[in-house]
Amino acid sequence: MKKLKKVLSVLFAVMLTAALFAGCSSASDTDGDTSSDIKVAILQYMPHSSLDNCTQGVKNALDEANISYEVQIGSSGSADADCQSYAEQMVASDVDLIVAVATPAATAAYSAVQNSSKDIPVIFCAVSDPVAAGLVESMETPGNNTTGTADAFDIEGQVELILELQPELETLGVLYTTSEANSISQIETLQEVCDEAGITLITQGITEASELASAAAALLPKVDAVTNLTDNNVVDNMSVVLERAAELGVPVYGSEIEQVKKGCLGSASIDYVALGEVTGEMAIDVLNGQSAATYSAVEVTESFLVVNTDVAETLGIEIPSDLTDVEYVTTETDENA
Repeated sequence: MKKLKKVLSVLFAVMLTAALFAGCSSASDTDGDTSSDIKVAILQYMPHSSLDNCTQGVKNALDEANISYEVQIGSSGSADADCQSYAEQMVASDVDLIVAVATPAATAAYSAVQNSSKDIPVIFCAVSDPVAAGLVESMETPGNNTTGTADAFDIEGQVELILELQPELETLGVLYTTSEANSISQIETLQEVCDEAGITLITQGITEASELASAAAALLPKVDAVTNLTDNNVVDNMSVVLERAAELGVPVYGSEIEQVKKGCLGSASIDYVALGEVTGEMAIDVLNGQSAATYSAVEVTESFLVVNTDVAETLGIEIPSDLTDVEYVTTETDENA
C-alpha cells in the first residue's frame, strides 16, 4: 500500500474548551491535550467506512500535533439536515477551524460560514470535485477561505482491473445519487473511460437511500458488473446492493478496500486514512497562519489494487497470474469486522 509523505509542522500546544458543543445530541469525540483555547471541529457527513477512515486520518494528524477537536457526524437517515444544523452550531460556537469530511458536509460548513459574519476557515476532505461543488474558484488558488483534499478516484485503474478480472465484460452499471456533485463529476469521467474501452455504461440514479434497493433491482439484470463511485448513499448502504447482486451472480466493484472486505470483488482503492492525514496537516498549517484562500487544494491520486479472493471463488472468477501488486483480502464477518 502506498503511503503519503507527512509534512507536519510543529505547533503550539492546544486544548479544546470542554463545553464546545454542549447540548448537541450527536456522537462526538474530544481527544488530545486540553491546555489551549483553540477550537477545532470535524464535521463528517455520515457514518460509513470510507468517511470513518478519513476522519481517523484527520484525527491522527491533529493528535500528533497535540491539537484537540470535537467530531460531529450526521446520521444515515438525516445526514444533510444534521450537517447543516451542526455546521451552524459550530459557527455559532466560534470555532477556529472546521474540517468537513465529504462533499455534502463541506458545502454545509461553507454555507454556514458564508451566511454568518464569521471568518472561519473550512478545510474539506474527500471532496471529489471542489470546483464543481462551488467550494473553491480553482484547485491552485481557492480564493475563498476554504481548501482541502480531493479524493481522485482512480476510475481508469478501476476499469482496467474490471477488464483484467472480466475480460469479456460488455456492460457496466453504476448507481449514484443525483444530488451529489462528486457522483455527477465521476460519472462523466467513467463514461469517457468506458467509451474508450468499448464498454456500454448504464447508470441508475437515486434521490435518496430508500430508493437504492429498487434501483439495484432494476440495474443489475442489465449489466455484467457494477462499479461503485465515492457516492455516500451507495457506500452507506452497500449491503443492499451486494445482497441483490449475490442473488444474480453479478460482481460489484468498490471504490476502496473497506467495501471489498464487505463483499465487493475488487477495487483500485483510495487510502482514505492517508487522505485524512494530509487534510489534517493542511488544517494545522492554516491554524499556524497559512491563508486557506491561497493554499492550493490537493488532489490525491494514489491508489492500490485490492481483490477479495472469497468473492472471486464464489463467482467462479479466476484471478490472472499476471495481475501483480495486488492486496488480497477475504470477506469480513460480523465477528471479525
